Amino acid sequence: MNKKAIDSVTIREMDSNTVEAVTIDCTIFGLNEGVLEVLLVQHAEGISKGKWGLPGGWIRKDESIDAAAYRLLRDLTGLENIYLEQLRAFGDPARFPLSRVITIGYYALIKKQDYRLKPGFTASAVKWYKVKQVPELIYDHTRILEVSLKRLKRRVRQAPVGFNLLPEKFTLLQLMHLYEEILEVEMDKPNFRRKFLKMKLLVPLNEKETDVSHRAAQLYRFDPKIYEQLTEKGFNFEF
Repeated sequence: MNKKAIDSVTIREMDSNTVEAVTIDCTIFGLNEGVLEVLLVQHAEGISKGKWGLPGGWIRKDESIDAAAYRLLRDLTGLENIYLEQLRAFGDPARFPLSRVITIGYYALIKKQDYRLKPGFTASAVKWYKVKQVPELIYDHTRILEVSLKRLKRRVRQAPVGFNLLPEKFTLLQLMHLYEEILEVEMDKPNFRRKFLKMKLLVPLNEKETDVSHRAAQLYRFDPKIYEQLTEKGFNFEF
């Protein structure tokens, strides 16, 4: 058999045996009064109608995987410049009951108060759920959520990505509660304060909390330049 014939056989085999369906599913985390939440959508059509899952969709032929992820989140939230990180591929042959579909998992961190969320054209509802109170999810989305949580726990020890969940101005106590919530540990307040201030990442503001029943605490914001440096270089932040 000549090379041309071999190539033709190879192409036919690829046509019948290769995987063509690839999607993106994204775990979107937000913070609500110190509690970590995840955004879920309720499907409005298809075999998953009425069920809850992670937001996602198909990748267009003319866009990269990352571009597709940003587009899907932009369509859902209406905003850009979201902290987004790729997890890995999820490709169990039985993950989707009708055909073979591989999905690329992402996770995103957003400031909830900055977004007006609305369901996409294939969803009937969009809702925030506490991470510890998530309902049964479609396909392997529970697994994707678990992997996202593990990645987030590791990343907050290596880079200041958790700031993407906080408002522009925050207290040290809010910051500590963020880390306690993600890492599921109780921290020593003086030790936490000392470690964070040592990194020079926080900029103290000449402002304090308002409308609080307790003694008003000082407000801070993060230094964008130091944030970029620490995000790029990384650090080992043990509590």
